[in-house]
Amino acid sequence: MEYHNPVLLKETVEGLSIKSDGVYVDVTFGGGGHSKAILKHLGPNGKLYAFDQDKDALLNTIDDERFTLINENFRYIKRFLRFYGTKQVDGILADFGVSSHQFDVAERGFSTRFEADLDMRMNQDSNLSAYHVINEYEEEQIRKVLFQYGELRQAPAMARAIVDARRDGEIKTSEQLKETLRKFLNHKKENKVLAQIYQAIRIEVNQEIEALKEFLQQTPEVLVEGGRLSLISYHSLEDRLVKRFIRNGLFEGEPERDVFGNFEVPLKKVGGLIVPTKEEIKLNNRARSAKLRIAEKL
Repeated sequence: MEYHNPVLLKETVEGLSIKSDGVYVDVTFGGGGHSKAILKHLGPNGKLYAFDQDKDALLNTIDDERFTLINENFRYIKRFLRFYGTKQVDGILADFGVSSHQFDVAERGFSTRFEADLDMRMNQDSNLSAYHVINEYEEEQIRKVLFQYGELRQAPAMARAIVDARRDGEIKTSEQLKETLRKFLNHKKENKVLAQIYQAIRIEVNQEIEALKEFLQQTPEVLVEGGRLSLISYHSLEDRLVKRFIRNGLFEGEPERDVFGNFEVPLKKVGGLIVPTKEEIKLNNRARSAKLRIAEKL
């Protein structure tokens, strides 16, 4: 089984407008599909750094002197590039989705398809797991997670059901969680609602929104002038942040204008929104919600 089938591979790599002697970063290495494609465009003096906090990804490291894999979260991009003596780069690629490998390994707890312990940690050394969120968070915290990150209208009632159920004992497995929330799983929409519940818990466990914001805020400083960002999002929460940051350099509100009504932003968008073709979705169903946005440092 392939570790991860890279989504929008050609479009994402082309979006970087790679120079043969440039320095690039793939901040979501996974199975290495995007990284291998970048390396094909680099000459002998080019350099590629990759980030992945998941230890499993280390098994896919590429034996190439132009390549360095950093086992860290991409929220620390500036710090670790500087550790390796690099202050600025020519392009950064990110594919924010959960890898196929993480979904397909049952014991990681990412997939609604398998019975597994509540885990969902991308970094297996992290102290916060899905178990902790479900069993130790206050009702109000659970409600907030489900509402903000899963966009679930029934979040208050779901949070109450979880807190009521754990009075009879810990909720340790995905199956126990499903049973706890069974009354909210309408037969026709069961998979959709479960996916939203899992998404919400996973985002909380991995602090994905905070990490994304920290990463994006560092990109204008890390990129050289004319350097490119090529970013793939999979749900509206991520895509909204990416879109707003490219447009305004902010996540909320509008940038301050000068007396002439002009404002400066660090990035400009390149082209329009790119989504997978029907053919790609047919070959890789997980590509169906992917959205690619490309930006350039001004």
